Amino acid sequence: MSERRTTTTRVDTPQEVRRQLIRKPSSFSTETFGVISEKFARFMGTPRFLIWMSLFVVIWLAWNTFAPEAAQFDPRALNYTLLTLILSLQASYAAPLILLAQNRQDDRDRVALEQDRVQAERALADTEYLTREVAALRIALRDAATRDFIRSELRDLLEEMETKGLEVRQREESGDEVAEPKPLSP
Repeated sequence: MSERRTTTTRVDTPQEVRRQLIRKPSSFSTETFGVISEKFARFMGTPRFLIWMSLFVVIWLAWNTFAPEAAQFDPRALNYTLLTLILSLQASYAAPLILLAQNRQDDRDRVALEQDRVQAERALADTEYLTREVAALRIALRDAATRDFIRSELRDLLEEMETKGLEVRQREESGDEVAEPKPLSP
């Protein structure tokens, strides 16, 4: 007898319910978030940001110091509590975003370093191959006849032929029997 498993749910068996309290947008990706955080970190490191931030703080302090008490929203008597909270909030978000940007840069540097290493290995292998090929060509050229060698051989042959021709003429003039020249064998 074979046992059959039933897919019916029983009332006394708890079911897992997965609820997402915060739904991810369908177009959200970690890459997009990383790019945005890098842009923000880069902006925070610019003179423009520092000037605007300094101007904001100076205006804030001036307004809450010199404006009439009824118009002040963060009075000096409370040590600019709201400004301190805003700057703390900015710092608490800026630090992780800057760290995220640094981590992404480290990852890019690591990939670039790996690619450079692979390229250097390839260049070394190519250089070693070319070195072996040049050495093989040098060895092969040792046995090959050079232009100077061929010229010297031709000169020697020409001198030999001239010498034989001179001997033949001298024999003809002296009346000796001239032997037929032997054909050169290839």
